Amino acid sequence: MTLRSLRLRSFRAHMETEMRFAPKINLLYGPNGAGKTNVLEAVHYLCLTKSFLAARDRYALRQGSPYFEVEGTFGKQGDGTAMREREARLVYVPGEGKKIFLGGAPLDRLADVVGRLPVVVFSPEDIALTAEGPSERRNFVNNILSQEQPAYLDDLMTYRRARRQRNEVLKKYKKRGPSPPADLIAPWTEELVTLGSRIVHRRKQFLQTFAGFLEDAYTHVEGATERPTVAYDTFADDLSPDASPEDIAGAFRDALERTRQGEERRGRTLVGPQRDELIFRLGELEVRRYGSQGQHRTFGMALKLAQFFYLQDRLEETPLLLLDDAFGKLDAERTEAFLELLISEEVGQSLVTATDRASFEPVVPFETNAGGGAHRALRVEAGQQGALVRGAPSAAEPDGQG
Repeated sequence: MTLRSLRLRSFRAHMETEMRFAPKINLLYGPNGAGKTNVLEAVHYLCLTKSFLAARDRYALRQGSPYFEVEGTFGKQGDGTAMREREARLVYVPGEGKKIFLGGAPLDRLADVVGRLPVVVFSPEDIALTAEGPSERRNFVNNILSQEQPAYLDDLMTYRRARRQRNEVLKKYKKRGPSPPADLIAPWTEELVTLGSRIVHRRKQFLQTFAGFLEDAYTHVEGATERPTVAYDTFADDLSPDASPEDIAGAFRDALERTRQGEERRGRTLVGPQRDELIFRLGELEVRRYGSQGQHRTFGMALKLAQFFYLQDRLEETPLLLLDDAFGKLDAERTEAFLELLISEEVGQSLVTATDRASFEPVVPFETNAGGGAHRALRVEAGQQGALVRGAPSAAEPDGQG
């Protein structure tokens, strides 16, 4: 999949920006604060309906504007050799929320776009995957499985709603004293068990397969002999790796029964996939506890690269790569090796941000005009009326990619 063109209106630093992209590496370079990351953030909105910066939608709205709009044209491989285009548009209006359109038609739910335009983001915050709390690692797995399996995302959203309802019951009766009546708590408990067991089952299956992709990705990034592994810590630890959803459901019921009194005292659900943990190791070393800064950074990059190759394999579609200042902390040797990978046939299109292009030019043959080169360098500058992008033909101009 490739992003052919992008248009931003009243989005962050961009009042009105149009650009077209080359099919491989697209470098967005310029001073900090000019609006480079905003471009990647806008693409992420089109693919997953939200920012990768964990910011609220209203913060992406340009000051004084009544709405923001992001529109992109994607090229996807058709049944034959020709590329077919698909337009995506997302509009946000404060007080009304977001709406997303594919091919001009509105989607019933925002979640319906997830997986149709696969994307993987590299950023300096990837260090949180190994250095911060368990929620970072659960979100990483959720991101991958939601793009691969729409049913997983549906189960995850429904599970969260059921858990909120169950917690409301527990919280209400915590204040009253007696245990919640069975007719109030049991339906939510059963829904939690049904959905939670499916979520854990899919996570178990995924991690068994993902381990091989992680090993290959770590070799790409580091080339070292250390073997990366992932262990899955959940309430169903005692079950075999190939346990069925029914087996996991039984373990979930048992765990809920064991924690019932604690739940009533604390007024919330204490076990379930929302408490799962992933433990990353290099050899015998647990990265979160004992890894160096460099090991955290390298492992984070390997995780994202493994995500890319996994989704490429499972979706039979090459995800779009967004790399936000991903090379800032890498030495020259690792930068060159990673750029060579981006140039290769193994990887499709990438959008990369950096403060300058000097470290890229020895490796990447950029095309800076409207020709049909494989790589393009676009300078992003701050202007009085918003961000300016130079070196990119507008979306209305031909670019030779025809």
